[in-house]
Order: sequence, then structure tokens, then C-alpha cells
Amino acid sequence: MKCSVFLSFVFAAASLSLSAAELKTVDDFRPAAAKANAVLTIPDWEQSPKAVEAMMNDAIAKANKALDQIASQDLKKVTFKSTVVALDDLTYDAGLAANKATIIKETNTNPEMRAAGENAIKAFQDWAVSVDYREDVYKAIKALADTRPKLSGEDEKLLNETLRDYRRAGLDLPPDQRKEVEQLRKDLSKLGTDFDTNIVKANAPVIFTKADLDGLPESFFASPGVRTGDDAYTVMANVTWQFNTVEENAKSEATRKQLYVIRETLAKEANVPVLNQLLALRNKIALRLGYKSWDDYQTEVKMAKNGANAEKYISDLVIGIQPKFESEIAELQKLKAAETNDPNAKIEVWDWRYYANQRDKQKYAVDKEALRAYFPFQKVLDGMFNIYQSIFGLTFEKIAAPYKWIDDLQLYMVTDSSTGEPLGMFYLDMFPREGKFNHFAQFEIITGKLLPDGKYQRPTVALLCNFSPPAADKPSLMTHQEVETLFHEFGHALHSIVTRAKYGRFAGTHVPGDFVEAPSQMLQNWVWDKKVLDMFAADYRDPSKKIPAEIIKKMNDAKLANAGVLYRRQFAFASLDLELHNQHAEDMPFDCVAISNPILEKVFLPIDPSTTFVSYFGHLNGYDAGYYGYAWADAIAADMATVFEKAKDGYLDKQAGMKLRHEIYEPGDSRDVTVSIEKFLGRKQSIQPFLKKIGIPREKKEAVGGSSQKGR
Repeated sequence: MKCSVFLSFVFAAASLSLSAAELKTVDDFRPAAAKANAVLTIPDWEQSPKAVEAMMNDAIAKANKALDQIASQDLKKVTFKSTVVALDDLTYDAGLAANKATIIKETNTNPEMRAAGENAIKAFQDWAVSVDYREDVYKAIKALADTRPKLSGEDEKLLNETLRDYRRAGLDLPPDQRKEVEQLRKDLSKLGTDFDTNIVKANAPVIFTKADLDGLPESFFASPGVRTGDDAYTVMANVTWQFNTVEENAKSEATRKQLYVIRETLAKEANVPVLNQLLALRNKIALRLGYKSWDDYQTEVKMAKNGANAEKYISDLVIGIQPKFESEIAELQKLKAAETNDPNAKIEVWDWRYYANQRDKQKYAVDKEALRAYFPFQKVLDGMFNIYQSIFGLTFEKIAAPYKWIDDLQLYMVTDSSTGEPLGMFYLDMFPREGKFNHFAQFEIITGKLLPDGKYQRPTVALLCNFSPPAADKPSLMTHQEVETLFHEFGHALHSIVTRAKYGRFAGTHVPGDFVEAPSQMLQNWVWDKKVLDMFAADYRDPSKKIPAEIIKKMNDAKLANAGVLYRRQFAFASLDLELHNQHAEDMPFDCVAISNPILEKVFLPIDPSTTFVSYFGHLNGYDAGYYGYAWADAIAADMATVFEKAKDGYLDKQAGMKLRHEIYEPGDSRDVTVSIEKFLGRKQSIQPFLKKIGIPREKKEAVGGSSQKGR
């Protein structure tokens, strides 16, 4: 590493550890923002349920007034700015209120505030659907389109996609059918929010003895809230890190199965009927709009273009990875047979994590628990910041947050390191608590957009995560998988923050659903690289001790050895999602469990028949008919990673990093993402790097690669 780079990293790390008294405020950055013609905004956070309700009511009233102004124009005098741009402006403004309500719903420590946030979101979604059916507004936009205005670039894209939205909403339908679709969509929005809420509310404490949990690391027993009696240890089946720790380490198959069954039946009573209703509504909407299925409707606006392309892509991957999957399961089966003295032992779905972990320890000398010592949370966070600051030409500076919904909430300013231009802000809410969003994600609060006054609104986002919390005698120690998750999710934050798109509709992560994960999936490669890990991974007890090169080599070997199982599981989720949203007779009721459980068994592993995986599968609302997008985007990510792999400084290469920032992050969806991908690559796309990454045999590659390109 060059000395100048090292010094810049040290300086950056120091700048991130200022005491609260020394922290700057957002006001300190406003002069630089004004110089760049930019606006920085920290939201005012409502403090009572009534205030949340009033916020949403006011936002909707303001938006309706703006809609009335569009509709009241003389249709012979309409302009692009007075119609399409005005619509983007008003939906953007109303969306800011919805973003705040979402953060309140997912983070607030007061259940009444969370409920108010949920109600506000439902009101917004109801209104958002109704906007599509303002025929008077549509007439004004149609009047503009009929003049065939000379537009180009982002402006032309905005008009075309606005018209496409109206067609997809059913504005071409007769009035009575249009009214029916509008009501169906409103019902769908409410049910979707209920589905999400039921998942968050699902709470599953399971009490075990120390003997039941034999094999788990001592750090688990010392974690806050785990020990709840003399020989009573409470495991929260709904807390992902606790569930994974038990499944990976518990020697008792009975323990693993018990926790698995509880986890896989979370929200069963509440969400199975809700999901069946959701599926029926989606199907009915698709049929009313002239589509064969919901997956055709959803994929029309994505890279796949139709459900058949998505289904063939996943199906080909399932077949292509079959030999590797079978060989991995056979290897795990031998381990189980030896441990249980049962030559006929089978790997069950509650076994694979445990025996994969045992294999990693025995064959590759990779001990996930021991590795945690190298990943104290704050060191990982600072190290990631330093790397991303360097390669993307950015500076992150912790600033004072005027309002904190939790005591340890952090707020950072992002600036361009060469010009000093403020680019946006991000909040960090990193550890689990009751009632909080229970996964890992980036949430937009304020989206980037060129404002009507010509200034650019810089974004503000939040990272909501659930990493293992610190214990009394040691810091939060992350698993390597959690480190990978952090690098991934923060990639979404960067995508949002550095945007240069003119319209909120195209800014940041507002890209096709089967591309949105690609830039972040690509960044996961960083944490498997020795040079990158040496920037931050050090034993918290002896910071001079780095992860040995041979261990990192073995970690990579173990990753490839697990690829068949891990990807077949992902392909199973994608397959069941597409099948749930495939062609379905309107008069036939849905049975989501009867459809999905056999697919889980066929594509992955046998399951307990009492389980209802889909009742707790949050992606079925939001990624519905879209989960295939993870595998689709993973192929793009593997391809894009080759730009860094071939660069002079590998994953730390600044030239490649700046190219990613300028060609992928900044444009967002302001141009076709295929153009952005190929500008970054400097060539056409290829699926071959992905097939190599997941270990598909050479003879299978041509068949998979050939078919998957058709949808791109």
C-alpha cells in the first residue's frame, strides 16, 4: 500500500471518532452546499401520533391541490413542465411524508407511534393509487403527448414512463373496469402493509437448557437477554443472528429442528390468509389489465421483460448447479452419518447450516466463531468507510443529529473529497430491539431531485440493521457474513446519496428491480480479499494480529464449497415466488403453502410439512414476482466485479471506483441501465463470471449462459 493512501486512511479514521462536543452540524455545510447550488435537509421528526397523522393529511392535501392545478390548465397550452414535471414534483413531495412515516413505523420505540406510522403509510398508499385514476390529470398529460413534444434523454424517458404507468394502471379500460382495478389496488396496498406488520410483530422466544444448546459459543450465552434463569436460555427465533447461531452450532438435531419449525411458522395464523388474499388480488389485477399473470405484469418494467424470461433464467440455473448441489449434500451427509453412527442419515433442512459449519472447520479450518474476534463492529465500520471514501472520492463526517429516535443513532455527512461539495447524509441504526424492522436494509428519507427553483435536493437515507449487539465484557463482534451484509447495504446508501438524476423517479436506487441489488452485490466481493481485509480486520484483543493469508484462502475455498447449497436455496425462493405469481384461474382460490412447500422440497431440501415459510418471507411484499432479481443481479454484479479484478489496485482501485460512481451510481435510472452497465464494463455483458463464481460445471455453462442472455 502506498504511504499517501495509508495516511489518508488514518486521517479519515480519526475524523470519524470526534467527541459529541466537537461534532459539526448540518449548518456548517450549508455554505458549501449553496456554492454547489444544492440543498441539505434533515427532516423534522413528528413526536406524537396526531402529528404523524397531520403530517400525512397535510402532504396529501398539498399534493391534491397541485393535481388540481395540472387538471385545470387549458389543454391547448399545456407544457412538459406544467404536466409531467409537475406530476413528478408533487408525487416526490408527498413521498417524503411517506418515507418519514416508514422510518417511524420501522424504528420508533413507542408502539403507538409505530401504529401511527403504519396508518399514515396506508393513507399514502391509498392516495398514491388514486393519483393514477385522476382522469383530468391524465387528459392534460395526454394532451401534451399528442403534441409530440421534442424531448430527449431523461425528459423523454420521464414522459414515456409516465404514459406507461397510466396504461399499466388501466386508464385505457372502460370506466367501470378502471374503477374496479383502482379499488383492487387500494385493497392490495392495505393488505401488503398488514403482511409486513405481521412479520415485524411475530415474536418467538424459545427457552432451552445449556445442554440443549451444546456446541454454541460462550459469547452467545453471554449476549444480553439470552440467559433468563438458572439453566434457562431464551433464543428469539425471530432474531436472525440468534437463529443462525443456533442452527450453525447446536449439536442437538432436536434443538435445531425445534427452532427451525418455530421460525418457519412465524406469522402463520395471521399471514397465510393475508398472503392468499394478496395473491388473489394481484392475479385479478393482472387479468383485468390484460396480462396473463402477475409475474408478467411485474417484470414488464424490469430487465427480464416478462415472466417466462425470469422463469427460464432461474430454471436453467437450478439445472446447471444440480451436480454441485448434489455433491455438496453428499459430503454433508457423510459428516452426519459419521456423527450419528447412522449410515442412512439424510440431510434435513435444519441440518445444512450445522454440517456446512462443521465441514468448514474440519476441511478448511474456517471457524466462524473464532473469526468474529477479527471483526469488532466499530473497526469494521470505520474500515469500510475508509475504503469507500478512498475508491469513490468521498469524505464521511459524523455530525450532530438534532433529533434521535434512539440514543446511539448516528448521522453522517457525505462530501466530495476533491471539491468539498456536500452530497447527502445517512443515519445508522445498527442493533436489534423490540418492535424495530428486523432485517438489514437501506431506507430513503429524502430522495435526490432537481427542485423547481433549479437547486438540487441532496439525499438523506437511513441504514436499519440488526447486528449482534455488544456484550458486557466485549464489543459487538460481527460474523464474516454480517461484514458482507454491511458492505452490501452501505452500497445501497452510496447509490442513493451520490445520485445526479434530474427527477426523483430516476434517482439513486430507483432502478429496475432486477438490477437494483447488482451494485451492492458486487461490493460483497471486497470482504473476501486479503488486501481489503487487512485494512480493518484485526483481533480486538491484539490489533496487530491480522487474518492469516492461508485462512482467507480457505474462507474462499469454503465459500465455493458452499455455493451449491446457498444458491440452490436462493433459486428455491425465486422459483416459489414466480410460481405463486404465475398464471392462475381467477375463480380458483390460492393456497400459498400448498404451492410453495413442494417447490422448497423439490429445489432445495425436504421440509417439515407443518411449516409455512412464505408466511414470514417478507420479500413476498415488495419483491413479489421479483425475488429472481437477486440471481439476475448477481450475474451482473459478478461481471462488473471483473473491472476491479483487472484494475491495477484491485478492489482498492480508485479509477475503477470513480468509474462505478459516475457510470452506475450517479445516473440511477435516468438512462437505460443496460447502457450504464456496458459503459462501466466497456463491453457487452457476460454471464460467465457468475457461472464460474457459483461453480457451475464447464459443460453446463453454455446452455445456461445462452438462455439467460435472451432476457437482458
